[in-house]
Amino acid sequence: MSIVIDCGRGPGTERDRGITAGAAAVRRGELCVLPTEAAYGVAADAFSARGLARLREVKGRGPDLPLPVLVGSVQMAEGIITGLSSQARDLISACWPGPLTLVARQQPTLMWGLQADTLQVRMPLHPLALSLIATTGPLAVTTANRAGAAPPRTIEAARAQLGDDAVVYLDAGPAEATDPSTVVDVTDEVPVLWRTGAFDLDALQRWVPDIIDASADQA
Repeated sequence: MSIVIDCGRGPGTERDRGITAGAAAVRRGELCVLPTEAAYGVAADAFSARGLARLREVKGRGPDLPLPVLVGSVQMAEGIITGLSSQARDLISACWPGPLTLVARQQPTLMWGLQADTLQVRMPLHPLALSLIATTGPLAVTTANRAGAAPPRTIEAARAQLGDDAVVYLDAGPAEATDPSTVVDVTDEVPVLWRTGAFDLDALQRWVPDIIDASADQA
């Protein structure tokens, strides 16, 4: 049986209770729905094999498909990715927390269920998401929708799609209708733009003038 906790009134009892309940759920290998800037996402502990398997099952994703990871700080990001160039760090300084997803090389010593050479990593702007991640550590998060359905912008829409597949729903009110995150590959010295979103090419070039635009190739 899932529970919905109203966390939309700022710091206080319900918000603190929500963070505690959400953290406990992902530590048990269960799923928690949380707000991000553009939509509600469904999260699992990035170090929980049970949680990752459950997230893939609910989303209908196979073991080879990547799961984005949300972090709460640059230090937390550097615990799971490596090889950031100075230009990648310039993008982080300018755009995090915010809607910029980096495709970066994974730390080779990690022992977890995200078996890939690269990771998609982002630091969300939403304060509730950041507070939860500060408690749990890195979370594997994808939009809280069934395959083919629209990303949910309210907790009611998320629960209508996922039901009891997620055990805790953290309600922070409607998500803003914003563009999705921009995706930039930083696995090499010069960043490569894969997908435009909240940050367009002109914005990125202000911080990294020689960024390579490959967004048309990825479409």
